[in-house]
Amino acid sequence: MKWTLAILTIGGALVYAQNPMLLRWDKAAPFPEPEEELYGIETGGKMYVIGGFSENGKPAPAMVYEYDPGPDKWTKKKPVPVPVHHQAQARLNGKIYIFGGCQRPLSGPGMGGWQPVNNSWEYDPVADSWRALAPMPISRCSAIAEEVGGKIYVIGGATIMENSGEVALFGNRPARVLGTNQVYDPATNTWANRSPMPTTRNHAFSGVVNGKIYVIGGRLGAAHVTASSNTDVVEEYDPARDLWGAVRSRMPTPRSGGGWGTYNGRIYVAGGEGQHERANFSFRALEAYEPATNRWIVLPSMPTARHGAAGAFIGNKFHLVSGKPEGGGLPDLAGKGLPVHDVLEIPASFGTN
Repeated sequence: MKWTLAILTIGGALVYAQNPMLLRWDKAAPFPEPEEELYGIETGGKMYVIGGFSENGKPAPAMVYEYDPGPDKWTKKKPVPVPVHHQAQARLNGKIYIFGGCQRPLSGPGMGGWQPVNNSWEYDPVADSWRALAPMPISRCSAIAEEVGGKIYVIGGATIMENSGEVALFGNRPARVLGTNQVYDPATNTWANRSPMPTTRNHAFSGVVNGKIYVIGGRLGAAHVTASSNTDVVEEYDPARDLWGAVRSRMPTPRSGGGWGTYNGRIYVAGGEGQHERANFSFRALEAYEPATNRWIVLPSMPTARHGAAGAFIGNKFHLVSGKPEGGGLPDLAGKGLPVHDVLEIPASFGTN
């Protein structure tokens, strides 16, 4: 079947998938430990779901689950050695790299807040083992990490305000939101600074297409949704030239804290959260950014609105796992997360003429 797109808005910057009912969400094995603030990544034909938020008074679960699509089965693995939430992660040569995140202080002045760390870890899925790496030059959480050319770029995030006397981030006050761009070289276990991202933000989405990194949306002003606002800005970074380009076509639905994955030259952005003076909410939106044409494609919405879900592609199937239906900062009326595991198959010819 040939798939086409119908351009509906000025300049072709936004298109809608034609016959969207032909793109159908299916179900896979439910997630064993429903949570929010989960992050997904694929390697070796399997999806790894890492993280979790937990409750006040408890450390973050820092869980690791492996999903094998063959038997449609989840297997629990060894957790991240230091329990954090809102970590950045990337893959390289079959290994998974974890950077930063926030801990939950269980006592003292930081209790109830988020305490950024600078830990770096390498996870070997085959051996189910962790190895400590050179720490990041700056402690931060809610950054993004992407691999290009054998090196991993950690961009953005949030940390404690300078000279504030604070020891953690809290939901009722601003944070130091970062444009910091630092590159990790696994071959030498070293860090180096690169050109900072023009739009400081955290809780963003990201992807790599044709050797360039795209940072999409995210959160301004603070790490918590309750003290921040969302942005629709899309920025392109060229690691080869250490150069940020002009702002690209803005995302149709400004949001932060969702799931994402990259397939066939497009970056798929799902769910997320936001707030305004009368509401705090999660999104159902699924949209894909195509850098080659600098346009957005609106796809069939997720079956259930949620934020903090883990996203990743296994082949041409986009997996979206767990997440919280309420917006952050709201009571957990439906528990910490939903066990749902939604899958959307994207035909390789989708959007071609």
